[in-house]
Amino acid sequence: MGSNSSTAASTEVSTIVKHWREHPPSSYSLKIHNFSELEKSTALSDNKYQSRLFTYGGYNWRLIIYPKGNGEDNVRGFISMYVEIDSESLMLFTPPTEIFAELRFFVYNKKENKYFTIQDVGVKPFSELKTRWGLQQVLPRVTFNNPDNGYIFEGGQCEFGVDVIVAPSLTNWEVLSFTKKYFDPKFSWTIKDFSELKVDVQKSNSFPRGGKEWVLALYPKGALGADGKWLSIFLCLADSDKPEADEKIFVQARFRVLNPVGSYHFEYPLETWYTEQTPAWGWAQFLPLAELPKVYLDKEDALKVEIEFKVVSETKYSFTEADPLEKDWVQLTPES
Repeated sequence: MGSNSSTAASTEVSTIVKHWREHPPSSYSLKIHNFSELEKSTALSDNKYQSRLFTYGGYNWRLIIYPKGNGEDNVRGFISMYVEIDSESLMLFTPPTEIFAELRFFVYNKKENKYFTIQDVGVKPFSELKTRWGLQQVLPRVTFNNPDNGYIFEGGQCEFGVDVIVAPSLTNWEVLSFTKKYFDPKFSWTIKDFSELKVDVQKSNSFPRGGKEWVLALYPKGALGADGKWLSIFLCLADSDKPEADEKIFVQARFRVLNPVGSYHFEYPLETWYTEQTPAWGWAQFLPLAELPKVYLDKEDALKVEIEFKVVSETKYSFTEADPLEKDWVQLTPES
C-alpha cells in the first residue's frame, strides 16, 4: 500500500508492481552492516532511519526506512520505505510548486544476486503539504529477516535503495481556441481603371487581422492556369508575417466582388490553414473576366473587392529544442 504522509494512510487506489532487477539503484543506496542493531536503535527513538540528504533531479531527498513497519500508518510486520523531499527544495520557486516524481524502491537479495524492486506506478506530487511518499508494505519482516531468503547476509548486512524519477516541468504547451466575434471583420479594396491595368498582378496595401499583416493579390488577366479568361484572387500573408517552420494559421473568411448597383455580389468561402509551404490561398478561376464589364465594374471602371473574416488564428510558441520532453504553445485567437 502507498502513503502520502507519515500520519495517514492514502485512500488512493494504487497499482503495485514487483520484479527483480540486476542493475543497482540509480538515485541512492543505503547499506547497513547490522540490521538487528538498526532495529534496536530505531525502537528507542521514532522507529525509523533517515538517510543523509541526496540530490537527484535538481532536488534534495531523504530515504526513510521503518525496520518494523510504519506504526504511524498502523503498519506492523512489514518493512516500510519512503522518500521525503527536503522542504527547502520546494522554496526554490515563488510561490512553492509541486514536484512530480515516480518512485522505485529496492532491496538487495544476495541469494538471487539481484534487487527486489517494488513501486507504485502512479506519479507522486511532492509539495509543502505532502513532502513524503512511499510504500507501507515492501516486504514481510519474517521474509526479510530469514537469512535463508537472501535479504540478510554475512552477519546482518543488507542494502536498500531508491530511484527518484523527477518529471520535468511543463514548459512546452499548445492551446487551440476559436472565437467568432469581430470589431471590424471586413476589408474593402477598390481597383481603379481596372480595364486599363497592364500589370500581371495588383496588390492591395497590407492590413492587420488576427495579429498578422495580410495582402490581397489580384490578377487582372488571370494567374497561371486561368487561361486568360478568369479573374484570379488570393489572400496572402505579408512578407513580414510569413509562417515560420511548423506554424499554422487558420483562416475562415468570405471573398466578394461587389455589384456596384445591387446586392447580388459574387462570393466564395475560404476555409484553410496557412503554413510555411502555403502562405497564400485563393482561386485562379474566381470569376469569368467576361462578367466584369457586364455586372461588376462601375461607371468609372472601378472594381471593388471585399473580404470578410470569420476566424483568424494567432500562433504563439514556447519550446526548448534541446529538451524533447518539453512542449509547445499554439493559441488561435480570431480578430476581436
